Amino acid sequence: MTLPVEALRKAGLRAGNELLVEGIGPGKLVLSGTDDPVEKLAGMFTGMYPKGYLKKLRREWRA
Repeated sequence: MTLPVEALRKAGLRAGNELLVEGIGPGKLVLSGTDDPVEKLAGMFTGMYPKGYLKKLRREWRA
């Protein structure tokens, strides 16, 4: 299904977003954006460790 870019923009959506589609009557659909928990959490630990710490830790695991 192709949706007009302007309609997506007004709905706060963009190409590639997953949508929930519900039929609400003859010839009528409701499209709703879905919340992606992984996307919400991505990057939440950025800056938690000093630069280079995780590389050093991984080297220790391999030793």
